Amino acid sequence: MGKRRQNHIVSSYVTTFLAAWCSFMVFCLWPGPVCADKVDHEETCRRIAGKLASVSLKDCLADGIVSSGRYSVLGIPLLIKEYPPLELREPQARVLLVGGAHGDEYASISIVFKWMDILNVHHSGIFHWIFVPLLNPDGLLREQSRRTNARGVDLNRNMPSPLWREIGYERWIDVAERNPRYYPGPYPMSEPETEFLVELIRHFKPHAIVSVHSPLNLLDYDGPGIPASTLGSLRLRRLGNFPGTLGNYAGIEHGIPVMTVELSSSGRLPTSGEISSMWRDLVRWLIDNVPIETEPEEIMVEEDRKELERRFFGK
Repeated sequence: MGKRRQNHIVSSYVTTFLAAWCSFMVFCLWPGPVCADKVDHEETCRRIAGKLASVSLKDCLADGIVSSGRYSVLGIPLLIKEYPPLELREPQARVLLVGGAHGDEYASISIVFKWMDILNVHHSGIFHWIFVPLLNPDGLLREQSRRTNARGVDLNRNMPSPLWREIGYERWIDVAERNPRYYPGPYPMSEPETEFLVELIRHFKPHAIVSVHSPLNLLDYDGPGIPASTLGSLRLRRLGNFPGTLGNYAGIEHGIPVMTVELSSSGRLPTSGEISSMWRDLVRWLIDNVPIETEPEEIMVEEDRKELERRFFGK
């Protein structure tokens, strides 16, 4: 099967998958509060624009940003935007970019909208992209935004893993001392937002995933391949992987390179120059390294493990 044919099939799968979600949700089969008083796309954008000064209502309502058909615990649609293959160019790879897993990391959401602004003008077809600008709308759109979702679950500790209970959950008890900011949930993939992300990965089959967080001021990397050493002013400083995180699920369990961008501030966006510089470096890394065709090359970064673990659970 030719590469163009394969990409067309994957894109068709994504479209069919999202349509099936929409049909499924009409019957409101999700348990609990998900089925009550769903919010529409326009109202969701109004709330996001009202919360984030750097995101305009116009940008959020722009053509192509749509409801995925999946909803948060409180019935807020999980928005996506796809930049599909162009007719005259075969994409080099499929890339998934996710922001706002933690609702109090405002910059991790705003910068995704800024990068979409760039791609709206410069989508050359070299990659087939899907953006999820805000994975955790319930955490962001509260009166006082918080890291966790409406049920108090840290979505980046809720991803499935064979060692989720033995390591991920126990680490929350022993290392995080049951800090509610890092609660991994009652069981892996217990949350609709996490289930949405897992299903999107399974159907889209990305060759690479970029996940945006704050405020550790570094790049983290999980999975095979060669990580970027810099993105703008950010430098590679690996945190290690923890069962329940996206890096562990996609990077370690499924062999998909996961670049985690940790911005320096949760409340303040980088400058416009830095945002552009980070985007250029990200695209350059993707062009040079994705999809992976060679054996992984290890980049050793010396770190104090206890200090990194303290920082990881102390964000």
